[in-house]
This record gives sequence, structure tokens and C-alpha cells, in this order.
Amino acid sequence: MSPSGFSALVGEPYNASQNPHQWLLPASLTFEDPSAFRVKSLGELLRALGVFRLCSFPVLVNNCGKMMTGARILLGRRGFSLLLRPTVYAQFVAGENEKEISQSMGKMSLLGLRPMLAVPIEEDLGESTGEKRYDDNMEAMLECVRMSHSNAWSKDPMMQLKITALLSPELCMITFPGLEEKEAVHFLCGLRRLNKIAEASVNKVRVLVDAEYTYMNPALTLITMALMKKFNKDGAWIWNTYQCYLKESRSLLLEALHLSQTEGFCLGVKLVRGAYMDKERKLAEKEGRVDPIHPSWEETNKSYNGCLDVMLEAISQKPDRYRIIVATHNEESVRRAAERMEELGIDKDGGSVCFGQLLGMCDHVSLTLAKEGYPVYKSVPYGSVDDTLPYLVRRAQENRTVLQGIRKERDLLRQELRYRMRLRGRQ
Repeated sequence: MSPSGFSALVGEPYNASQNPHQWLLPASLTFEDPSAFRVKSLGELLRALGVFRLCSFPVLVNNCGKMMTGARILLGRRGFSLLLRPTVYAQFVAGENEKEISQSMGKMSLLGLRPMLAVPIEEDLGESTGEKRYDDNMEAMLECVRMSHSNAWSKDPMMQLKITALLSPELCMITFPGLEEKEAVHFLCGLRRLNKIAEASVNKVRVLVDAEYTYMNPALTLITMALMKKFNKDGAWIWNTYQCYLKESRSLLLEALHLSQTEGFCLGVKLVRGAYMDKERKLAEKEGRVDPIHPSWEETNKSYNGCLDVMLEAISQKPDRYRIIVATHNEESVRRAAERMEELGIDKDGGSVCFGQLLGMCDHVSLTLAKEGYPVYKSVPYGSVDDTLPYLVRRAQENRTVLQGIRKERDLLRQELRYRMRLRGRQ
């Protein structure tokens, strides 16, 4: 194990400034070049600028759910759809049907980006809808597996899955033994649904299971690890998500690494900072619990980079047993990952490390990484305006600090727009 890898495992932060390979990284990884957007049409530039401008106002982001509900009542379903489709919907959603999705994914593929389809369905406490709804959700996810595998959008397709779309969130809070007969029946039905999706995806599509709220995560992780033990014998087909804004994230990741070694399965990790901070803190305060979130942005960054170092060190030793998607919009973490890959001799296109951002956001990072030969996935929701609206509202409110902090991307978009205007003026 290298000295930097030992530091990561024992908890000492790796100092990227001491990396002798740092100077080998392309200058483009400063993500300061507006020409990254040269592949976008004028209409796409203007749409992104308009949507990002709206997202910069906290009052709009914080109240977007109420505002959209009101607009839908005033304009009617058709009028509301006509308003949203060419704007917010087109920026963040791939399309409603397979034809529209294929067109969006075709464009993405030409840019060197890979899709990670996301069925926009999930539930929280009090939103349980019954077995029929969960079965319908399973069919939607099986269709997602089919689309991801059958279309030539990328050579290593991925999709996202939320367990609470297939299993009651209330059930994920019950301690064992403590299930009533009706709950036990539902639990078995939920496991069968998950098993069916896993069987359909193995050796075809990598399924990334999303983390959710801390009061559900122990149960979700237990289920995901059981799926990994069954389906990840020869490759990482089922992945788990680790939220680095949680104080326990590093210990949970180390436990997963240890379990994968003792139980003999491959580990796939989606590494995120996390999106439920406000709700987690309010709930902890209400229940008199210790805040599970790191106290500062700097501590969260330290946690993320520490977990990243641990996984990259493991990958450098056994690239066929471990995989990670560095799912972040944070440029520092992206550069750090690239630097550590260089130092540890991890092939940028070897398949063990990839990067991920949301569709319609952080394109200056995604496009630059893809241009430099790194595998980059965009999280791609799809469905009708009505189906995706709750998902978009929830994501906007969870990621509002990200939405309000996209000033750099807006500046780069403006620079590219001015460049094109000057170019037209000379013609």
C-alpha cells in the first residue's frame, strides 16, 4: 500500500498539493474554458442561461412546488405543459417516451457523455400507495433496464433505483423482530420485486441504489448488501450510495469494504455529498437527537475526499473487485480524483472509476472530463411533465444550494454566447 493510501485508511487527509503527478493533469481540468459549450446550439445556451437565472433566486427555488401547482391550476394541464416543456423540462428531463429519450441520448453520446437513466419515482413516510403501485413501479424499472441495455447509448450502461419506490418507507424503520403478518407479506413482495430487477439487470446494466433519509438508510443498506452478495460475485452490478455529509459516512464505507472482502462480493460505490441536509437537521432537532450532518461545508469536503481516497486506493489494488462513480459537481473533488488516479496508476478508461453529474447542470465539468477521455455519466430522469414534476421539485429543493451556486457555469455560458455574437458580427 502506498503512503498516501495508508494515510487515507487511517484517517489522515491526503494532500493533493504534494502530488508529484499533479502537473501532468491537463490545464483544461481547471474548468475555466467556455469553449466546452461550443458543442451546444444557440437555443440550448439561451435556455440554460434563462433557467439558471431563475434558479439563482432563493425565493423561486424554495417555493417552486407551490408556484408550479398554482400555474398548473391557472393554465390547465395542456397550457402548463406547453410552458414547462421547452424550458425547465427540456433542461433537466430527457423526454417522455423512448423516441424522445433516444434522441436526447443520441445527442449526449455524440458529446462523449453516458446516460444513467432514473425513473422519477420514490416515496417518503406517509406516502405509501399499495402493492399495485409498487408493482407498476417495478414494471417501469424493468422497462428502464430494457431501454438502458437495448440501446447503444453507452458501452457500460447504468441506471438509478430507489428502494422506496418498491417497498414501503414505513417498513424501512421497523426493527426486527417486529413485523406483523401483513408487513411480512409486503416485505417479501418488495424483496421479490427487487430480486426481479436485479436478475434482469445482471451482466447487462449496473443498478445504482440511491441512499435516502438516515431513518431509512440502515434497512436500505442491509437490502442492498444482500443483493450485492447474491449478484456481485463476478462484477459490480448492484451499487450502494454513500452520503459524505453524514458524520458516519467513512465508517459505513469501511464496513462495506470489509464486508465485501469477508463475504466475497464486488463492491460498487456511488459517492455523493448528500441532498437531505435541512430535513435531517430539523428532524434531529425535533427528536432531540445529535445532528447526523457534518457541522460545516469544509468538514463535508474533508469527508468526501477521505472516502474518495479510500476507494481509489482499494481500486488501485483490485480494480476488478471495486468500482466508484465520483458523483459530484464540486470541481476540487473532481480534480482530486483525477490527480489520485494519476498517482495510483488507475487507467482513466479502465472502467473502475467514472464521474457523474445531473442532466442539465455542471456541463462545463462533464464536457471537459469527457473530452479528456474520462467516462462521464449524466443522471437522466424521464417521463411526462406530470410524472417528473414532483421529482424535479424535490430535487430542486434538495439541491438549492447547488442551483444557487451555479454562477461560474452561468459566466462561462455568457462568455460563449458573447463569443458567438462577435463571430456573427464579423460575418
